[in-house]
Amino acid sequence: MYVVIMWLAREILGPMTVWVAGYFAGSLLGNLAIALAANLLVLRIFTTRKLVDLGMWWNRASMENLAFGILGGGGAACLVLGPALAAGAAHFAGTPNDQPSFGRLIFVAALLGFAAMGEELMMRGYGFQILLATCGTWATILPVGVIFAWLHTGNPNATWLGIANTAGFGILFGYAYVRSRDLWLPAGLHFGWNVALPLFGVNVSGLTMKVTGHEMVWSAGSLWSGGEYGPEASVLTSVVMAVLAVYLWKAPIRRQVSPLTSPLADVPVVEQNGQQDVGRKGEPCEPLP
Repeated sequence: MYVVIMWLAREILGPMTVWVAGYFAGSLLGNLAIALAANLLVLRIFTTRKLVDLGMWWNRASMENLAFGILGGGGAACLVLGPALAAGAAHFAGTPNDQPSFGRLIFVAALLGFAAMGEELMMRGYGFQILLATCGTWATILPVGVIFAWLHTGNPNATWLGIANTAGFGILFGYAYVRSRDLWLPAGLHFGWNVALPLFGVNVSGLTMKVTGHEMVWSAGSLWSGGEYGPEASVLTSVVMAVLAVYLWKAPIRRQVSPLTSPLADVPVVEQNGQQDVGRKGEPCEPLP
């Protein structure tokens, strides 16, 4: 039912948002509108839960997890592109025809933020969480990661390596949700990566976003640069994803209560290290393992 409702929302809201906001903004905002509509509807039909119970409550743990996510995603992009610039395999070149501005940069960053939360709510929302509770961790993370990659096959200039790396990101985002049990950590990772790439002047999943007045020009081949699809189709990204996986494993993530997947959703506030960890409206954060 979740998949059917998501598909129907995509067929209805997708064209509407593109018509209202244009192709670029409409495509990014459309994912959020589709995810919100589908998740709200299935929650209304099958549960008594609210949207925030999917992992969207806002508290201290949420802020910390979001920060860890943005740091991890942005840091991973720097690890992919920084060494290439330092080694002379790429350089910056001006793009005189572009007219970058601070306002445009903020606008694009905001769109990417909404798009990241939209995709995470779509892929790690109600359907993912029900599967996680029913089928287990890896039986959920792996196939949903593959579906996440499949949804990117229609992006411009998609390559087999780009789709494989996108599946890897989908698996990492799923693992991030399992570690945090909120959507802020995976959304932060998603946003950190997506917003860092335009700052370097490279494409994001085949999409060009000119916001800085320069672009990154490679002297190395497309196996290293990712070609027109961007660094997500680079072998360098394949390597850095292993580093990002270790980061997610070791980072001091604040694990929160997940009402759809956790049996602790209705227990009283937890004492941890002599302090109370309180979630939304008094709901507890689970102790770190």
